[in-house]
Amino acid sequence: MAAPILSYENLGLSQGSHWLFRGLDLHVGPRDRLALIGRNGAGKTTLLKLIAGTIDSDEGRRTIVPGTRVILLEQEPALAGFATLADYVMSGADAPSAHEADAIADQLGIDLSREAASASGGERRRAAIVRALALNPDVLLLDEPTNHLDIGAIDWLEDWLTRFRGAFVVISHDRTFLTRLTRQTLWLDRGSLRRSEIGFGGFEAWTEQVYAEEERNAARLDAKLKIEEHWLQRGVTGRRRRNQGRLAKLKEMRAERAAMTGPQGSANLVTASDDSRTKVVIDAEHVSKSFGPRTIIRDFSLRVRRGDRIGLVGANGAGKSTLLKLLTGEVEPDSGSVKLAKTLDGVVIDQQRKLMAPEKSVRDVLAEGGEWIDVLGVRKHVHGYLKEFLFDPSLIDAKVGSLSGGERSRLLLAREFARHSNLLVLDEPTNDLDLETLDLLQEVIADYDGTVLIVSHDRDFLDRTVTVTLGLDGSGHVDVVVGGYEDWERQRRPRGEAKKATAKAAAAPPPPPPARTKLTYKDQRDYELLPKRIEALDAQIARDEAALADPALYTRDPAKFDALSRGIGAAREEKDAAEMRWLELAEQVEG
Repeated sequence: MAAPILSYENLGLSQGSHWLFRGLDLHVGPRDRLALIGRNGAGKTTLLKLIAGTIDSDEGRRTIVPGTRVILLEQEPALAGFATLADYVMSGADAPSAHEADAIADQLGIDLSREAASASGGERRRAAIVRALALNPDVLLLDEPTNHLDIGAIDWLEDWLTRFRGAFVVISHDRTFLTRLTRQTLWLDRGSLRRSEIGFGGFEAWTEQVYAEEERNAARLDAKLKIEEHWLQRGVTGRRRRNQGRLAKLKEMRAERAAMTGPQGSANLVTASDDSRTKVVIDAEHVSKSFGPRTIIRDFSLRVRRGDRIGLVGANGAGKSTLLKLLTGEVEPDSGSVKLAKTLDGVVIDQQRKLMAPEKSVRDVLAEGGEWIDVLGVRKHVHGYLKEFLFDPSLIDAKVGSLSGGERSRLLLAREFARHSNLLVLDEPTNDLDLETLDLLQEVIADYDGTVLIVSHDRDFLDRTVTVTLGLDGSGHVDVVVGGYEDWERQRRPRGEAKKATAKAAAAPPPPPPARTKLTYKDQRDYELLPKRIEALDAQIARDEAALADPALYTRDPAKFDALSRGIGAAREEKDAAEMRWLELAEQVEG
């Protein structure tokens, strides 16, 4: 390992009356590609600022090789006081070369003469990237660099970082971005910092090993982990295991959808059915839409059925928002028709997060100041519901303005997912979310009974959630592809590249067929019977929660209230164990 060019030893930072972290050791080598991972609120952004030297620590020593230039790309660039984006890019005593800044701006597709005050989130982000890269850093610190970027800009940034000769540390929720670029991982967890010489691709396996070792140590000491830590570990590991089953279910849904879809290039599906599982909820026929001389959508047809998860991808300005508004009836087409089912009742979660007024409390947002919230017709106590969305219940009276961007997004999701609806519209839902919240969001979408429309540039998220991808290229044409982002990307590759890949695959020896594991009699019985048991537990939990929702129950019969509460907890634990057991058996069956 090369000698570090930047180090922090025994780093500590206090936050109010407690330490955010303490005793951290951190070293950055000259060509390190580090992913910085941690939950929202763990202090990742603060740690980047400490590394950059823009804030001071309360303890510890920072050392840096003389002449090393450290540049921080912040989540929210400070553009106040600048007339244009160019004024921001070229500001300061260490302003970059105008020639280099212009070259990067041209490649990124950003007009730096744009007024700073009216620039969009994507334009502000591009300007910040231009400035950071044009400063020729030795160590580049990136805080959510892909937020507000479209697919083309993300691809360009990935290519630039691949060729970058310095070191970088990156915080990102974009799994694909992290997997492609990083070679080492820093994990900020419960006030401690761990380092592994593996990229993000091996992160989940590494954390599973760490958690397993912690549980073994706790058992040897005959002591239990703190309740919240135990809940976190079970929640994270259990959710990842359950998501394996949900991905298998998603593949089945895609196969069913492919069977309904006509020849490639034709968006029309087989005749509509009145069956509740396949009922058409949005029927778009030969839809076109223009603004002035520019055609945004041309001759687009699609039947969206109940239960579909539709992903919209394309460059900024390609027409994703227009197509979304056409499909939801917000705007009328110039020609063609869009018919919506009369029973359609939608919930829209947009990029602006308009409901998150800073002066409101968490309790105000969730329960209008009360103690209970109706979640899809079932009354739940706000403390318990907060836990389901990875919040500490003690935050119930915290002001929204005191929450991080990721926590505000998670709170909005908790509020909107509690409402009855059969159409969910998500516009860039992954911005500001940490990886654990993304797992939770995927889980909630998978379990949602209605139809989902998602606009996102997060490739991994789309691959894990959608059944159909609508790809826009800016010409007005819309590709309709059964599957996720990878399936759309595969289809739009140049034909020659596809032929090379096919020839290479043909030349390679075929992989040996996977060995299938024969289950024992007991395992086979569990594999067959556990799904029914899980359904029964779901029904029991729903029944007991409905009884517990009676606001007078605790006063009238506190013993029954306690019994129901304990019963729900025990049923949830049994259900989690049953799901994990069934997934283990399913993996053996699938080989």
